[in-house]
Amino acid sequence: MMWLLLAFLSALLLGFYDVFKKKSLKSNAVLPVLFLNTLFCSLIFLPFILFSLSGVIHQDSMFYIPPIDWNTQRYVLLKSFIVLSSWLFGYFGMKHLPLTIVGPINATRPVMVLLGALLVFGERLNLYQWTGVILAVFSFFMLSKSGKKEGIDFKHDKWIYFVVLASVLGAVSGLYDKFLMASPQNGGVGLDRMTVQSYYNLYQFLMMAVMLVLLWWPKRKQTTPFHWNWCIVLISIFLSAADFVYFYALSLDGAMISIVSMVRRASVVVSFLFGAMIFKEKNLRSKAIDLLLILLGMVFLYLGSN
Repeated sequence: MMWLLLAFLSALLLGFYDVFKKKSLKSNAVLPVLFLNTLFCSLIFLPFILFSLSGVIHQDSMFYIPPIDWNTQRYVLLKSFIVLSSWLFGYFGMKHLPLTIVGPINATRPVMVLLGALLVFGERLNLYQWTGVILAVFSFFMLSKSGKKEGIDFKHDKWIYFVVLASVLGAVSGLYDKFLMASPQNGGVGLDRMTVQSYYNLYQFLMMAVMLVLLWWPKRKQTTPFHWNWCIVLISIFLSAADFVYFYALSLDGAMISIVSMVRRASVVVSFLFGAMIFKEKNLRSKAIDLLLILLGMVFLYLGSN
């Protein structure tokens, strides 16, 4: 079950990605941080595109990126738009909310993927899966009570809605990944994993460049100033590594998107621990109970999907 081990590795990398993201966004302008993230991610994968096109990287290499036409590029472009929209909402929410609040909300994403599969693909949930869904929903309401102790009203705090919307879009992206990499015989597009990761990063960079010039640059002196932080580079490195391992796991025989998606949400454990130790966030005991309920829900989802 190599794909399962890779999913756990991806979760560990994602946990550190969230920590560096929180550190980079502290008292910092969001759009430049996100722009630099997309820039550095693109610089990581651009050589693979160029070396594949020039023949330096052979077709047998795991880093090879096959050429694709515009009809196929359109699918990746849509993927870029979905992910970037999720990041925009997620980055703003991460900046204004404690990491110990954002992490557990993001951890409910597999539930959204499962419900999306129920609505879009017509999949049916069994008793274990429904138990996992109910536990995740209950933990969300418990988390809202923990948030009230810090003055965060889940019903009226727009940053909570930003994080929730980011998670929903992330779930949509996960379902779309299944469509992109499934074979045409199974109703998918049959794209190569390196193709998806490389080109969607490149498209996101181009989108963010336009947004930076049109939205942030003219008003940069009237908003939160931008300051450089080396954690911004680490955001891109850990995200690229986490996604590379994730896509590689999905490409292996027998890999299940529902299981991989759930395991990746274990990253919340890493971000929660750092939120407690590094950022000194409050009400950890009640949040820890909420987190345990979410993780228990993930266990039931795993049992129901295995």
